[in-house]
Amino acid sequence: MVPNFISQCLNNEPITVFGDGTQTRSFTYVVDLLEGIFKDIVAPNAKGIPINVGNDKMNTILELAEIIKKLTSSESEIVFKPLPKDDPLLRQPILDRANDILDWEPTTNLEEGLKKTIDWFKDEIK
Repeated sequence: MVPNFISQCLNNEPITVFGDGTQTRSFTYVVDLLEGIFKDIVAPNAKGIPINVGNDKMNTILELAEIIKKLTSSESEIVFKPLPKDDPLLRQPILDRANDILDWEPTTNLEEGLKKTIDWFKDEIK
């Protein structure tokens, strides 16, 4: 949904939110995710243990749409479509093992990661 929201905002198209936007997700900047995966690969005490890497900070889908709209200075309106039947209402990884075994946690906050991602999209459009 992040690429869709950014594209829609940069093109001043309606931002499509499924459901009422109150379902939650946890967003992780790609560099943080790759660092966590790398630490998992090289940590000898992580072998054979499932470890979540991600972000335990939750945001609603509507919050995400509003943040991206603000960061892109978009005129886009937010439109709501029916929520798919199998869409989970809550997603949040538990990072205890990542903290304890890998000494890892994400360091990039949502707005910082979105700014970098939006800048990348803008460069690609040029």
